[in-house]
Order: sequence, then C-alpha cells, then structure tokens
Amino acid sequence: MAMQCISQSIPEVKLIVPDVYGDPRGFFQETFHVERYHQAGLDVPFVQDNWSRSVAGTLRGLHYQLTRPQAKLVWVVKGEIFDVAVDVRRGSPTFGCCVTAVLSEQNHHQFFVPAGFAHGFCVLSPEVDFFYKCSEVYVPEDERGILWSDPALAISWPVRTPLLSKRDVGLRTLAEMKPEDLPVFKHAEN
Repeated sequence: MAMQCISQSIPEVKLIVPDVYGDPRGFFQETFHVERYHQAGLDVPFVQDNWSRSVAGTLRGLHYQLTRPQAKLVWVVKGEIFDVAVDVRRGSPTFGCCVTAVLSEQNHHQFFVPAGFAHGFCVLSPEVDFFYKCSEVYVPEDERGILWSDPALAISWPVRTPLLSKRDVGLRTLAEMKPEDLPVFKHAEN
C-alpha cells in the first residue's frame, strides 16, 4: 500500500494516510519524506517542528499568522484529537469554510493545513502529544486568531466546555475581524 494524499472539501487541505509497517514487535512509519510528499503535491519547505502536549478537553485555536502564514503538516503521536482548518484568506472562494479530521495514534493520519488557514484542535483522549511541521517560523507578534465557537463557522466541536487559554477566550469572530487582520488569497498562476 502506498501513502495516500486525499484532497478534502477544500482541495488545498489534504488528509495523508501514510504507510505503516507493523508486526508483533510494534510498527514503523515514515512521518515525512521530502520527495514522496512533493510527488503527492505537497511541495512545501518546512522550517520549524513543534511538539505540544495537552490534557483532555483542551481546545487550542483557531490560530494563524498574518504576514508570515504557516502551512502545517500535523499528526498525533499519542492520544486523539479533533482537528480543524478554516480558510480565512480574504478573496478566497472557500473563505469561512472549514475542514475537520480526527487524528490519532491508532489511525496514524496526518492533516495538511495550507498557509492562510486558521488551525485549531481539541483533545479527545486523556492526554495528547501533537506534532507539527511549519513552513514559516513562529513570530508571536504576527499571530492572530478566530473565536473557536464562532457561530458562522458552525464547527461541530466534540466538547461543550473546553479548557481554553486566556488569549483564546478573548478572540473575535471571523465577521468581527478587520480586513487588514486577514491574509489575502493568492490565485494560482496558470
């Protein structure tokens, strides 16, 4: 079986089902191989890796960087999450649309979140270790966010009263964002 790279309802968002080789001793999985990912259409230069650990009920997001947007390749090493990508690019035909996926240590799936998308997740297991590659370095003053519970996004979060950071509690809805606080959609060149 070969790695699968499956376009989602927003075609730039991808679900990656990697090859996993298991036997009674355990398993082996290649989490990234530049040539294979390029062949699958993910020609993204990743420059930063991050690892986050969170407890059950934690919700992180919906975050994005404005002037240095980050594409992300995300997966779970331990536990399970509900992952969300929201198109916040001004002028995009899918502006305000969301794609979701459940990522777990059991399914080994990866989720590709393109640059210009807000990203967030909530923890479904007692604890989660979440790993992701970014195409730009993190710049704190460039970070923006959308309120996780924005009714216009209609995200069916599987948690009603999540554990949130103080910053995430105070985020605004997408409709309340100033245009200059949203990335701009760049049409693909023909």
